[in-house]
Amino acid sequence: MAKKQDQGARTTLEEVNESLTSAAQRIEDNKKYINWALIAIAVLAVLAGGYIYLHNKNEQEAKEQIGKADIKRLLGEQDEALKDYEKVAADFGNKTGELAHLNAATLLYEKGEYEKAAKHLEEFSPKGNLIGPASQSLLGDCYVNLKKLDKAMAAYEKAISLSGDNEAYTPAFMMKKATILHEQQKYADEAAIYQTIKDKYPTYGQQNGLNIEKYLERANALAGK
Repeated sequence: MAKKQDQGARTTLEEVNESLTSAAQRIEDNKKYINWALIAIAVLAVLAGGYIYLHNKNEQEAKEQIGKADIKRLLGEQDEALKDYEKVAADFGNKTGELAHLNAATLLYEKGEYEKAAKHLEEFSPKGNLIGPASQSLLGDCYVNLKKLDKAMAAYEKAISLSGDNEAYTPAFMMKKATILHEQQKYADEAAIYQTIKDKYPTYGQQNGLNIEKYLERANALAGK
């Protein structure tokens, strides 16, 4: 009987010891996981700090290079400025790199190299209600010269959307869109744009020497109205 009790006591004790040992092992294992997690967090923090440092350094370097290109452009050294802009655009993917794409596109457009200009503009992220819509308008102009009217239309529509109710920009982009519609013989749509300009921006025509009423009458006549 005593043997059975001792055997039961030992069995229970062994189970408890095993349980404690297992718990201790789990704690030890958890400590390892925690330590590895802390190390991983520390490494990520260092990498993040390095990324921020390098990002800021690259941004500053890009600004310095584009500044030098701007000076060359002001001095009339357009070809040299273009080379510098294109180098910055190729080397940097930051905001300054995007600005280099836009500046390069402007110079290429002036040289009549519309295909290259369009490629640079396609790398520019249009934002804001000034530079953004202006970049899209220039992209539309490139496509018009390349006889890609559907792409030009899309670019002008984006320019109109980005410029909002800007009284100087928006009707100008609308006029460009109307010109394409005229070329495509979509006279009713063309007339609708002139009517909107007349109603929403009544001073635009006079300020820019344009007879919007005359354009409207012509489009309506061609549309059979």
